[in-house]
Amino acid sequence: MTQKKHIRSALTRRDLLVHGTAAALVAPFVSACGGRQQTTAGEHGLASESPFKHGLASGDPLHDRVILWTRVTPLSLDDGDIPVLVSIAEDDTFTRNLLTLAAQAERARDWTVKLDVTGLKPDQRYYYRFEALGQSSAVGRTKTAALDPEALRFAVLSCANYRAGYFNAYRFVAERDDLDMVLHLGDYLYESGGGEGDRAHQPPHEILSLEDYRERHAQYKADPDLAAAHAAHPWISVWDDHESANNSRRDSAENHSEEDEGLWLVRKALAQRAYDEWMPIRLPEPGNPNKIWRRFEFGSLLDLWMLDTRLYDRDDEAAFLSTEVFDPGRRLIGPEQQQWLFEGMRTTRATWKMLGQQVMFGPLKATPLPDIDLPLGALGELPIPILGGGEGVRDVYVNPDQWDGYQAERRAVLEHLRRYDIDNTVVLTGDIHSSWVMDLPRDPDNLLDYNALTGAGSLGVEFVTTSVTSSGLEDVPGLSEVPQLAMAIRAANPHMQYIEGTRRGYLIMDVNQERVRGDYWYVSTIAERGGSEELAASYSVAAGANAITRQLG
Repeated sequence: MTQKKHIRSALTRRDLLVHGTAAALVAPFVSACGGRQQTTAGEHGLASESPFKHGLASGDPLHDRVILWTRVTPLSLDDGDIPVLVSIAEDDTFTRNLLTLAAQAERARDWTVKLDVTGLKPDQRYYYRFEALGQSSAVGRTKTAALDPEALRFAVLSCANYRAGYFNAYRFVAERDDLDMVLHLGDYLYESGGGEGDRAHQPPHEILSLEDYRERHAQYKADPDLAAAHAAHPWISVWDDHESANNSRRDSAENHSEEDEGLWLVRKALAQRAYDEWMPIRLPEPGNPNKIWRRFEFGSLLDLWMLDTRLYDRDDEAAFLSTEVFDPGRRLIGPEQQQWLFEGMRTTRATWKMLGQQVMFGPLKATPLPDIDLPLGALGELPIPILGGGEGVRDVYVNPDQWDGYQAERRAVLEHLRRYDIDNTVVLTGDIHSSWVMDLPRDPDNLLDYNALTGAGSLGVEFVTTSVTSSGLEDVPGLSEVPQLAMAIRAANPHMQYIEGTRRGYLIMDVNQERVRGDYWYVSTIAERGGSEELAASYSVAAGANAITRQLG
């Protein structure tokens, strides 16, 4: 079905200065950070003009509290802790119900500040700023959760590689005035070195040490478009693999050599520490940055579980075509996290149950098809072709990095939904640099268990957001027929309703008691800052349907 397309252009700097509150929040980052913000080790360490070179952020909103974050750049690397004042009010002139709190930018935490501000009103928009070293930060905007909201609207993002292009998707999210929050599903930064021009990674090498990870976080936070998105909305974030190393897991990572780079558990702990320091998240166990899976409750409307499918308890990845993927003992989220999730989903009274997580949940099979031999490298950064023309090959799973590589745990989740009649489960996913919408039946190929035409038999749905900049199928060597590839994938996977593999952008989720709708917005370019965005596709699921019910025009 042809989609009705809605196009918005990026605001000019003059527009930002004259169009409303959201634009006023973005404008300071345009004027202060329009050029490249250098973040080499020396410059990252010392303040030259404003000590708030890395913006400000808020996160993990509850009905009575929210995390406020910034980083104070010291005058000298010999400085100790730096006193900070935090102001929060109900208006951007800081006159209505002003609250001022004292905090510390701690040297031991790279002079970052993270304050859990409590005693706030539910469903209230707040404005905040920081003061340190005689200067004030820009003004940020945040919002607490409602006690029992009638509706929620939020952006879903993932996979922002600084080297790959400009963060225009963040800019458009910053300019929106209709969001309650932002969900970031991981690959907030990338660990690799290299790049060219003003999008070269700093430090220029692969990051390994604590100072390396801190410097990379600093570089990303100094990007004006990312800074604007943080300043405009509260975020709920979780890591994927690149915040530590490519294809990372509990005990190892594909992009880590213990012989050359030291113990993996040490590197993982350093990456987790830097993430806790530089991200506006609330640890469920204070002082334990290894555990970040947590739950957010939005009254009778929605419960959101943010899962860790990467670092907490994931076993090493199975080999492609290995029967190991069916091993009943293989862990992706692990028994502790699974028990926590299952108990919460069984007892919640919210209409919608959402899982914010990293890797594709639904199965992605490559069934033998005639005359098709197309690479699928971008689907998991694996050089794997769709198998064509073979005989006797069935249930070939394309990417063991996804839930496909951990079949027993996926079956356990689906069986839990079936056993306890849990309706209205929506899985939100990033990681794969492309857009997907699908039903979640126990077996998509079993005609007695699932009807792909009506969705009967599906136990939930999945929306996969594309990347902010990281490359998709458009950059796979030798692949010229992307639409043909999408058709082949859908032919082998009848539960899939939508696949788009070449466009960058973000997903908007619109939730009410009757339905959940996902809108796919794509940017016109990442080769330069600016451009336009387009609403290209919308899909929804009705309450009680457990399957994609319609495509909106």
